[in-house]
Amino acid sequence: MEFETKYITDDIKLTHFEGKPFKTEVIFEHHILVWFISGETKIIQAEETHTFNAGDIFLIPRNQLATVINYPKDGKPHKTVAMHLTKERLEAFYSRHKATGKMQPLQKVYHFSNHLLLESCMASLIPYFDLGPDLPPDIAVIKIEEAISILRSINKNVDGLLANFEDPGKINLTTFMERHYMLNMTMERFGYHTGRSVSTFRRDFKKAFNTTPQKWLTGKRLELAHYHIAEKQRRPVDVYVEAGFENLSHFSYAFKNRFGYSPQSLSDK
Repeated sequence: MEFETKYITDDIKLTHFEGKPFKTEVIFEHHILVWFISGETKIIQAEETHTFNAGDIFLIPRNQLATVINYPKDGKPHKTVAMHLTKERLEAFYSRHKATGKMQPLQKVYHFSNHLLLESCMASLIPYFDLGPDLPPDIAVIKIEEAISILRSINKNVDGLLANFEDPGKINLTTFMERHYMLNMTMERFGYHTGRSVSTFRRDFKKAFNTTPQKWLTGKRLELAHYHIAEKQRRPVDVYVEAGFENLSHFSYAFKNRFGYSPQSLSDK
């Protein structure tokens, strides 16, 4: 078995993965609360990279673009319990509970370390995954609302995230691209996430950067990779995926073509 997913409902799942690490670019449609049982995940966003291991619990905001790389680790599978906190579920919750604090989207990943109450809530879901249709349908609703209540008790500012129901519209292209250039997406996806058609995205991009998207993206990704290898003493094999390249050979070719020497020769200095 390489990959298996079990569901309590569409909003609560248990994933079990064995095999080679896999990477994907995603935008999270819903807030996601994740409990790590084993393995490792890197979440690469514009300003920082988060690494999560066994025992970690974290909350990822919705409408956030990220590169996600999942790894089995220490001879154990990549195994997590994930709970989607959907807009509909949160609207129902906050119709009965007064939100506190400023209602604004918070652009960060929340990390909860060794919190017994939250871990107990997530761990209590494990027996339910094998019950299937025998599980009472309202159990999932109860467990999600329990998790929301615990999150609010842990962090008084989390309402600013969970109780904000606005959807993003057309956004500043320059700011978006400077933050997300390492994400390996199609022009259609870049256009979608900036609120533009492909043709409008290309036109606005040319106006903002005076070059084509592909040339600019390749240059920015190579500069990022060069920085990590030269300044952070990281190996090319550990850098190219995070910088937005699909394979090592293409990265090495583009790197040498740009800088006049291979990434390996830079790493060996």
